[in-house]
Amino acid sequence: MSGIVILGLGPGALDQLTREAWSILTTAGEIWLRTTHHPLVAELPQNLQLHSFDALYEQLPTFEQIYTAIVDEVLALGQREHGVIYATPGHPLIAEATVPEILARARAAALPVRVVAGLSFIEPTLTALEAARFAPPQASADALPAPSGWRDAVEGLQLADALEVLALDHPPFRPDAPALIAQVYSRSVASELKLTLMNEYPDEHPVALIEAAGTAAQSVTWLPLYAIDRQEVGPLSTLYLAPMDPGTSLENFQATIAHLRSPEGCPWDREQTHGSLRTNLLEETYEVLDAIDREDIPSLREELGDLLLQIVLHTQIATEDGDFQMHEVLAGIDAKIKHRHPHVWGAAQVTGATEVIRNWETLKRREREANGQAERSLLDGVPTTLPALAQAHAYSSRAKRVGFDWDSIEGVRAKVAEEFAELDAATSPEERAMELGDVLAVLANLARWLDIDPESALRESNQRFARRFRRVEALAREQGLLLENLGSEALDQLWRIAKTQV
Repeated sequence: MSGIVILGLGPGALDQLTREAWSILTTAGEIWLRTTHHPLVAELPQNLQLHSFDALYEQLPTFEQIYTAIVDEVLALGQREHGVIYATPGHPLIAEATVPEILARARAAALPVRVVAGLSFIEPTLTALEAARFAPPQASADALPAPSGWRDAVEGLQLADALEVLALDHPPFRPDAPALIAQVYSRSVASELKLTLMNEYPDEHPVALIEAAGTAAQSVTWLPLYAIDRQEVGPLSTLYLAPMDPGTSLENFQATIAHLRSPEGCPWDREQTHGSLRTNLLEETYEVLDAIDREDIPSLREELGDLLLQIVLHTQIATEDGDFQMHEVLAGIDAKIKHRHPHVWGAAQVTGATEVIRNWETLKRREREANGQAERSLLDGVPTTLPALAQAHAYSSRAKRVGFDWDSIEGVRAKVAEEFAELDAATSPEERAMELGDVLAVLANLARWLDIDPESALRESNQRFARRFRRVEALAREQGLLLENLGSEALDQLWRIAKTQV
């Protein structure tokens, strides 16, 4: 009868094939192999007519196209009166990109499907890794000794296909848990794969290349991540990523904060609310900005951790209150970013950053309309709690998006002169305060035209002043002088000296 049998050939050794699979193979007239590059193919029954999809790997440019062609052909063969037996390495439901699509489309077409399990690559790979711990040292220049210690496979083992991982810009793993990456087909695949993995893992991170696990040709080589494309690899190659230290994943950090807030945790942390943490959040944000301004990369790493603490704390409080959870925070911002970048995750075309910003505002307006929200001002997204200079910069940047701006920087400079003239003409304290505010606002606009963040520029100026004034104080002490006893000329002389020193 018509239908599809999807049969797992196991890792490669004949004695690892299931009895159910062998019974089918010995009574069938033909099978279709995803690939003949599998050790068991040479030991299949002689009366069995073999077909394969190997030619597609040479004919088509991408694995996606190859797999689509295989799925189309298997479904067509399954329509025949006697159906089709489609055989895959390992277990059909583990690291086999064609099988899920075959199952979905066959069921949609009411085509019978039977899956015949096979021993997957996982079990022999883990066995090979355990055995490698006691193997003699390896001779390769890149080789590393096997790590001491081992974890049960159920302790967070992550699985992926090499082609799926290398197509990403960031690995889909939590780094504090081990991972197996199957089907590292070639050196070119290994080279692209390591680039993706290095977005999370250090270049020197220990990994193992396992070749032909479960067969007589089995080998395990421990080496640093950067060297995986220096080894011979093929269709039976698997990469093992050793776990990084505990505490390197967001999930672990969430558990840490949840414990802090638990009855067994810290009394101070349990008392905190969104409101009580407001000052902490603001302070940590400014400390991040300070590290950026100082170009202090070690401090930036530390301060970003402190800022992340505030984010996770607020999310944990919301979780306890039943308001929202971390997965909603992440899903919300992920969906927003993708929706507002249709030129990256869609078919939209843009000519530059200016058009990106214009599209961003259009998409935000459509989102509000779709959610039934009232019309908002373009300025509504600027926090009222921002420092005034940063707020002025933000307001003018928002207004620029709809063309509310000067035609050239000369117009801005003229406006600066105009506002200074109005300040000079002011006669009352109230007028002077208002005109000075206008001067500061137009200076923020000038900073925008010069592509300078005015808040950062003023902060750096404050820091320079503080360093130089402290030096003036030190110079006075060295000369046995008191600043309050010095006249303006003497103070100015000390200031000029300080400017040359700090």
